[in-house]
Amino acid sequence: MFTGLVECVGETVSIAISREGMAEIAIRARSIASEISPGESVAVAGACLTATGSDGEIFRAQMMPETRRATRLGSLKPGDAVNLERALKTGGRLDGHMVLGHVDEVGEILDVETAGGSKIIRVSASGKISWGTAPKGSVAIDGVSLTIIDSGRGGFSIGLIPDTLRRTTLGSVERGHRVNVEIDVIARYVARFLGQEDAPSEGNGLTWEKLAEFGWK
Repeated sequence: MFTGLVECVGETVSIAISREGMAEIAIRARSIASEISPGESVAVAGACLTATGSDGEIFRAQMMPETRRATRLGSLKPGDAVNLERALKTGGRLDGHMVLGHVDEVGEILDVETAGGSKIIRVSASGKISWGTAPKGSVAIDGVSLTIIDSGRGGFSIGLIPDTLRRTTLGSVERGHRVNVEIDVIARYVARFLGQEDAPSEGNGLTWEKLAEFGWK
């Protein structure tokens, strides 16, 4: 499990793909690479990968074909920057929110608005995940824990403070950029319990009848 608090921004060095479709990615991360052991989980742009080893300032991790298909990691090129976070240690502070590193969808930046030293970014969201993007709720964008400002048909907005812009790759995103989106895991399980998963957020949400069915009075 992760928190969505980025430890550092790494640089993609290389991606090697085997005949079977398995890929190994090498990432330069001077501040944490030497501390990463084989078998550890590392969130790379919000996608959980398993480390296979490290050599000085570079660590390597493997990606299944499904990971490359379902996340934006499949389009990474040498030189691309990626947000990095190691798994949360037991007893550590959960300063962001519970992030699994399981990307729900690759979204597109629809708009970027500068407000002083901050930015407000609007991200696309299909009906598959829009039910999980509630105002004031949590979302992970490229592995960064953020709070949703508003949500509607087709997308949601998030605010980025100057520190987040400086310390993560989100400081350089522009309209049209693709980002990994993971909705809050609590929202996912509540929706599954209530039978609302995969339903659009507008017109198919909770009703008084639905609440009564589950014992709410």
